[in-house]
Amino acid sequence: MADPTTVTTVTADAAAAPVAPKTVDAGKWANRRVGIRVLIYMVATHAFAGFIMLLFELGNRNK
Repeated sequence: MADPTTVTTVTADAAAAPVAPKTVDAGKWANRRVGIRVLIYMVATHAFAGFIMLLFELGNRNK
């Protein structure tokens, strides 16, 4: 809880819209790395799902 004796004032700059912080890393390269990672995750997820579907198909044939 805040100290009731302290007074906080709001200036015109604080009331303005917040500014996005500048990134230390190069934005284009960071975006490319994220895109590559998403592509790898999508391919791996689809391969795993295909393998599970193959197992269900093979298991269904043995009935």
